[in-house]
Amino acid sequence: MKAFVLEDGKQNIKEMDNPIAGEGQVVVSLRAAGLNRRDLYIPNRRGDNKKALILGSDGSGVVESIGERVTNFKVGDEVIINPALRWYETTDAPPKQFDILGMPDHGTFAEKIVISEEQLEPKPDYLSWEEAGVLALSALTGYRALVTKGQIKKEDTVFIPGAGSGVATYLIQFAKNIGAKVIVTSRSKEKQENAKKLGADIVLDTNSDWNQQLADETIDLVIDSVGGSTFNRSLEVVKKGGRIVTFGSTTEDDIQFNLRKFFYGQYQLFGSTMGSRQELREVLEHMEKYKMHPVVDRSFSLYEAQDALDYLNEGNQFGKIALKISQ
Repeated sequence: MKAFVLEDGKQNIKEMDNPIAGEGQVVVSLRAAGLNRRDLYIPNRRGDNKKALILGSDGSGVVESIGERVTNFKVGDEVIINPALRWYETTDAPPKQFDILGMPDHGTFAEKIVISEEQLEPKPDYLSWEEAGVLALSALTGYRALVTKGQIKKEDTVFIPGAGSGVATYLIQFAKNIGAKVIVTSRSKEKQENAKKLGADIVLDTNSDWNQQLADETIDLVIDSVGGSTFNRSLEVVKKGGRIVTFGSTTEDDIQFNLRKFFYGQYQLFGSTMGSRQELREVLEHMEKYKMHPVVDRSFSLYEAQDALDYLNEGNQFGKIALKISQ
């Protein structure tokens, strides 16, 4: 089978052995896969391992074969891949055995994947292959940050710095479906307009004075995935006693803030990452209820995987980037 791999520090299309389903495993013929920023970081995080690794965490496809003792899926079923490995029930933090698909396990940038049936969910019928293929990682990350950790409620106001990321496009839709008011920021005029179309109530230029612009707003919750360049600015606008959830850092990791001001303001700070299978199933129920669609900015073929990663690295997309593998 064809796969896009990282091998000896280089990324390229390679012919790999067809996977075989073992006990409790399923081989999925992939129709689409989704890119995530972690795919950009893996080459620098893998160390000296030179063995070919298939990249990719998200995917959708059709069950091609099943191993012994597989009970929940049959050949021909349409499925999505859950990239949060071995995290089944919702807990305060991931279990020790938790990993994310795509390193060290082979990922989804390939024609086929073998994976435990525990990591599969039925594909929502109303979604295209590309929509289903970009769904799990970002939607799950956003849902846990917003709902499980952020405890968002109807009529809350949520502030989301950075409107164009894949997770942000899910956050906007989840929050609006729940009945919250949504405020986002972006430096890009195009992304600002796209965020409005998606449902954001207020859209700010990232470089504007947030304190001045939001003087008449009461921010209950901040969901921050940007990091050092926005954290303190977000802390300035959230209400006293308000909640901040952080799940990413696209700028510097190290942050200094006024600890005395923080504890006098009784702020609540939560870290979050990915989510459990239980939460992913809640995501799918929510999306089905509201017939919610992932935002796919652009699709590439598997053979254009490097071009897709380069496009992701530029940061100009609004929403998710998909790989079309077969239809």
